[in-house]
Amino acid sequence: MNEDFLSFVWRYHYYDRTALVTQAGASLRVLYPGQRNTHAGPDFTDARVVIDEVEWAGCVEIHVRSSDWQQHRHAQDMAYESVVLHVVWEDDRPVRREDGTLLPTLSLKDRVPAEVRERYEQLMTPDDPILCAPQFGEVNDIKKLSMLDRVLLERLDKKAELVLALWEANGRDWEETAYQWLAQHFGFKLNAPPFLRLAQQVPLKVLQKHRDNRLQLEAMLFGTAGLLPETSEEEYVQVLKREYKFLSVKYRLEEKQLGAHEWKFMRLRPAGFPTVRLAQLAVLIGEQAGLFGTLTSAPDVATLRKVLRVKQSEYWTMHYQFGKPAKGKVPALGADAADLLIINAAVPLLVAYARQRDQQALLDKAVHWLEQIPAENNHLTRQWEQLGMQVQTSADSQALIEWYNTYCSAKRCLDCSVGVTLLRPS
Repeated sequence: MNEDFLSFVWRYHYYDRTALVTQAGASLRVLYPGQRNTHAGPDFTDARVVIDEVEWAGCVEIHVRSSDWQQHRHAQDMAYESVVLHVVWEDDRPVRREDGTLLPTLSLKDRVPAEVRERYEQLMTPDDPILCAPQFGEVNDIKKLSMLDRVLLERLDKKAELVLALWEANGRDWEETAYQWLAQHFGFKLNAPPFLRLAQQVPLKVLQKHRDNRLQLEAMLFGTAGLLPETSEEEYVQVLKREYKFLSVKYRLEEKQLGAHEWKFMRLRPAGFPTVRLAQLAVLIGEQAGLFGTLTSAPDVATLRKVLRVKQSEYWTMHYQFGKPAKGKVPALGADAADLLIINAAVPLLVAYARQRDQQALLDKAVHWLEQIPAENNHLTRQWEQLGMQVQTSADSQALIEWYNTYCSAKRCLDCSVGVTLLRPS
């Protein structure tokens, strides 16, 4: 027995509610179990109960044993003065408030149906990464689809919060935020941290002054990234070093330089090397006068793809790294990479702006973009497909990834619509 399960039973009334009495023998009726409190303080707030025909409004605290009240030092915490009912599994010790009055206590030990406990134990024990996989087919599609919609919005909100935090850190400058957020995702997973640091060290306002000179854009990015070779006979590299030497003094970039060791090349396809991605980012900055407007005002996904599928400068069509010619032509940023940038950069940026402006139409537009992009294909989406879930668009795959990461892997079945349904008494 644990408090999470007991809170779940209390929240959904999965216990015998006939002839309820407190441990002191007072009659009890539960009008409303309260709102689950995820912050400090009692477990449920705004509950309403009737004890001996007197209605009480306040908080409910959940414990496995009543003696946990003393162990958790609630008696000395004024936040618990508003508790009107103590719900426990086992009443092993009477609990009194600071003024000496007995705290009304309800024990659920003999009131929870055995089948609910058995189903919970069964749900928590399988080896399957998705704990409810053996019973998943028992739940109707409406419950599954409602959970899918819920987790998609939760995922979008989480990412939007990250964007808004960056926006606040940038003095509420949407252009600088869009640039930094997009740059971070040009690093995709492995190189996201150094890409973000680089974007924070070389402000967009500085780069925009040199939009018409791609070599200078590349010089500032590669130089501050710490990726320019110390020695090289190549004319291209020598030009970059000369430009960086001048521009780094002008904009005080030398003291902001990253270390070459921060960039990851191993376990990456050559087309995804950070050198190639930086060259592509330089092209995008040079082509787009306003990144924020470009990323949020596009009418559809096709337009965004066209913008993002940039072709790097000539040197980087023949090299993956400085001084190492490629065996074949280095491709431009591909369709799959562009779609990932839309999913992970453009959509969260638009959702953040929608939240900040309180414009539902922008949120709907972001979801519509996801519905226009094919679903991601990975080990998580394939697991869901084996359970009968249709994974057709990136809206589906993003929702299912969130569902697994936030609920399945964390064993939060008691907060999941499917888990709640499976645990319901027959």
